[in-house]
Amino acid sequence: MRKIAIYGKGGIGKSTTTQNTIAGLVEAGKKVKIVGCDPKADSTRLLLGGLAQKTVLDTLREEGEDVELEDIVKAGYGGVRCVESGGPEPGVGCAGRGIITAINLLEQLGAWDEKFEIDYTFYDVLGDVVCGGFAMPMREGKAQEIYIVVSGEMMAMYAANNICKGIRKYAEAGGVRLGGLICNSRNVDNEREMIEELARQLGTRMIHFVPRDNMVQRAEISRKTVIEFDSEHNQAHEYRALAKAMDENTLFVIPNPLEMEDLEDLLVNFGILN
Repeated sequence: MRKIAIYGKGGIGKSTTTQNTIAGLVEAGKKVKIVGCDPKADSTRLLLGGLAQKTVLDTLREEGEDVELEDIVKAGYGGVRCVESGGPEPGVGCAGRGIITAINLLEQLGAWDEKFEIDYTFYDVLGDVVCGGFAMPMREGKAQEIYIVVSGEMMAMYAANNICKGIRKYAEAGGVRLGGLICNSRNVDNEREMIEELARQLGTRMIHFVPRDNMVQRAEISRKTVIEFDSEHNQAHEYRALAKAMDENTLFVIPNPLEMEDLEDLLVNFGILN
């Protein structure tokens, strides 16, 4: 089983990219589990057809410790096994602990038993936070491959570089590696070339460039992935290509994060900063 975590700046499109990629893998015959690691509990929305998933923390609060696996795992599009860790009540507690609690409970309940024959587990992780509970998938080896969703915007690239520092920190102890950058385009000037150069300097590659297309928003309004909503649209083919590139990927590295001045030089060279 391959264990993958998706990181990136808040609002960059991690959950959308993750769910559409999973749809591509499922279409190719892969069996997938996704663990949503965001208190908003929207990591499985497109696979389940809405915010229908009861989170692990909500289940524990309402039912106590007497929880069964079927209470917290729902079957979504193509049989994807969907879990949402959830978070504390607003203003109370630490959301990171929700991730730790959810993953530990899933392990105790046998969520990864061989009978499920899971090919991939995905962790969709909140924002660019790489400390505490949010770093757990990489810190404790729950995820072995990290993919960073990025764009040509300055703060998205800054966040990607910061996440690489976290990967490097946990690489030896947890065995985690960077699988590549996924550019979720914002139609920034020279975006493809800039992200390719960022990837080169980090010691990895841009595994796929996802063009910006309003079809993604139309599918989301219908609470579906693009592949389910309009399987023949060009954007559906883009997500299939991303899924294929991820499935066939063999380049996993310990990244070399840039110094801040080097990152700013890159931005200047491509016309983002003047």
